[in-house]
This record gives sequence, C-alpha cells and structure tokens, in this order.
Amino acid sequence: MTQQALILVDIQNDYFPQGKWPLSGVEAAADKAAQVLEAFRQAGKPVIHIRHEFTNEDAPFFTPGSEGAHLHPKVLNQAGEPVVLKHFVNSFRETNLRTLLEQRSITELVVVGSMSHMCIDGVVRAAADFGYSVTVIHDACATRDLEFNGMTVPAAQVHAAFMSSLGFAYASVVSTDEFLQAQAPA
Repeated sequence: MTQQALILVDIQNDYFPQGKWPLSGVEAAADKAAQVLEAFRQAGKPVIHIRHEFTNEDAPFFTPGSEGAHLHPKVLNQAGEPVVLKHFVNSFRETNLRTLLEQRSITELVVVGSMSHMCIDGVVRAAADFGYSVTVIHDACATRDLEFNGMTVPAAQVHAAFMSSLGFAYASVVSTDEFLQAQAPA
C-alpha cells in the first residue's frame, strides 16, 4: 500500500523579499505550498518540514540561529510535524529524514519548496535513488536568476530547466491544481 508524505523544503524567511537571498516568485510558490500543506493536514497524511542552516556565521543566508533561517509563517509546522535540520543541499545527507520516512512506512514523497535548482533537485534525485516514488509540485517551488559564464539565466528558465530534467527520469512534475484534483475523492 502506498503511504504518502509531504516534504516542505527550505521555505524559510531569508528566501522572501525582506530576507538575505530573495527568490523570484517565492510568495506565490509559498501560497501554493500552503494549499498542499492544508490538503495533507485535512487528509491526516504525514508532513515533514526541512530547514536549512549553514554551519558558519559568514554564510550568505540561513546563518545559524538567525530569523532568516526560521520557517516562514505561511508554512509553520504544527504539533506532530517534524522539522529536519540540514546543513547540505541534499536533505537526506547527515539528517534523520530517511529514518522519519521509514518509521512512517512512507513510499511516496510529494515535494514543494526552494530552491528549484539546488535543494529541490537534490532531495528529489536522492529520494528517487532510495526508491521512493516522487511528485514535485512545480508551482509550489521557487528559485532565482543564475549567472553562468557572464550570462544571466532568468529564474523562470532555471526553474523550467530543472523541472523538465526532474520530470524526465526522477519524478512526476505537476501543478498544485493538478495534484489537488487528483487527490479529491471521486
């Protein structure tokens, strides 16, 4: 039997407009993530939050103990929803995420959060390699412009490239509306 869990990755204050590392479209993505979160809560399905903190004080964002490293109010965890603290891109690396999933007999992950090109990519690929079935809610994820070889790559293109790559071999990539409609009772 499939047991599904929602993984909310790094929806933290520093990624929002007043933070140290704002992302393009982060408010809209967080609103979509909050919709998915509410659906999981209503259905009584497991929810796990991931929170990134760098280990050094001179990190560009998510510095230890800072307000910017806290979960954003739109998706704060409730009682019974664990928060996994990570220090690396991959949410499985040196964390208890896999143990939490095994304890709950989880076989399928639904992933939302930030950044599309880093921590979303990292957790989705690792989860697929561990044998989990993965769904990414693309409009509940956010990223930012990148620079390569003197060229700026707009956030929308970064996001599209990573979602298309993940959708090719690692996950089902759907919108919030598509996901919620598929979850609705017939």
